[in-house]
Amino acid sequence: MRPVSLRLSATAAMAALAAGITFTSLATPAAGDSIDDRRAAAEKAQKANEKERADAEDAMEGIDDKLQATSDRLLEIKSQIPAAQLKLDEANAARDKAQREAQLVAQRLQDAKDQATTLSTSIEKDSAEATKMRAAIGQMAREAYRTGGAVSGVAAVLDATSTDDFVERYGMMTTALRTQAQVLDDLRTSEATNKNANVRLGAVQDRIGELKEQADEKAAEAQTAATSAANARKALDALVAEQESKQQTLESQKAQVLQQIKKAENEAKTLESDLKAAIAAQKKRDDEAARKKAEAERKAREEAEKAGKPVPPSTGGDDDGGTKPSGSISGAIFSNPTSVSPIHVTSEYGMRFHPILHYWRLHAGIDLRTWCDTKVYAARSGTVLWSKYRFGYGNQVMVSSGTYQGKSLAESYNHLTRGVVSSGQHVAQGQLIGYSGNTGTSAACHLHFEVYVNGSTVNPRPLLGL
Repeated sequence: MRPVSLRLSATAAMAALAAGITFTSLATPAAGDSIDDRRAAAEKAQKANEKERADAEDAMEGIDDKLQATSDRLLEIKSQIPAAQLKLDEANAARDKAQREAQLVAQRLQDAKDQATTLSTSIEKDSAEATKMRAAIGQMAREAYRTGGAVSGVAAVLDATSTDDFVERYGMMTTALRTQAQVLDDLRTSEATNKNANVRLGAVQDRIGELKEQADEKAAEAQTAATSAANARKALDALVAEQESKQQTLESQKAQVLQQIKKAENEAKTLESDLKAAIAAQKKRDDEAARKKAEAERKAREEAEKAGKPVPPSTGGDDDGGTKPSGSISGAIFSNPTSVSPIHVTSEYGMRFHPILHYWRLHAGIDLRTWCDTKVYAARSGTVLWSKYRFGYGNQVMVSSGTYQGKSLAESYNHLTRGVVSSGQHVAQGQLIGYSGNTGTSAACHLHFEVYVNGSTVNPRPLLGL
């Protein structure tokens, strides 16, 4: 009697287990491309937000520090949200992957347990059958012993009383011998099957131990990933909530912001007016000095002619390198005013749009990288018109560089920690005039450098040779 069906099912179970042992890698969903696309989009958005934040900072120049800080924080949050969203997406993907792997290992563990149960049941049944066969063999041995053990063809012939009796006796003897041989064969087969099944059961039980460890590890990974995903969600929600709060704060103070912008614009107009007046006064002084000089030279020539002496040459002229009455000033005429070489521009000249309050405003100079309390130099020789604190600009040094190509030229150095020159002082190109800082409405130490042609700002970049 052979437990064929049980042996077949055990073989199939072992094949499945072997397949499970061979393929140790766990399948993952084809979501990588989606995450990669979102990562690229987040990086692109972050770069755009960084520029938007810098533009907004320029647009807020001259505004109260607290309002400027609120605006900057709002835009900082905006730049952080794509990265926070990406982190949440990645955390969710990691959590889902860990949970799938944990479920797969748990299923493999359950399959291995089921295989162990099947093998154990098969072993128990085969063992019971083997016990019965041993009992049958024992019974046959006892019967042979009781009858003297003479179960042979000769005995059957001698003991037969007739031909029919002989045939019957011989048939019974043959059947008994065949049955005995069959029982012995079945016993050997059953014992061999049980031995193999026990070996397989040992392998399955070892695999169960391994799978239990894997299941515990995967369960822990899934829990960690779930916690990370929950934390990422909290971080994103906190950013969104803060964003809404800052947005409401800034919107509620929009009128105050616009009022301060108006104040800053009025200060810029006052500065231009003061500059034009100072340049006009300086020009008047220069013209008067030139007139007196020319008059003195004329008298000197007349006296020389009367005395019959050589006539001294005229020293008239200007220092503008030639006149150019129309068009804009061209050429690199300024040297590097900072101690950072080469010059590094952090913000350009031009109109700026505030993305929250939706207004346009001119950034009337360029921001040059400097560190706090580093030296600032005169970009061109000239006369200091003033060195003082101005609303929005902080500590400012204004230098008039006379005329160039027929136009008045001046430049201002802003947000200084302090200036080291005074009004009316002549400075040479490259001379120390102050130290960079963060005074006025400025988010960080830098040099805000402005150039004025005929009293109005122009882009300093080409004049710096950039």
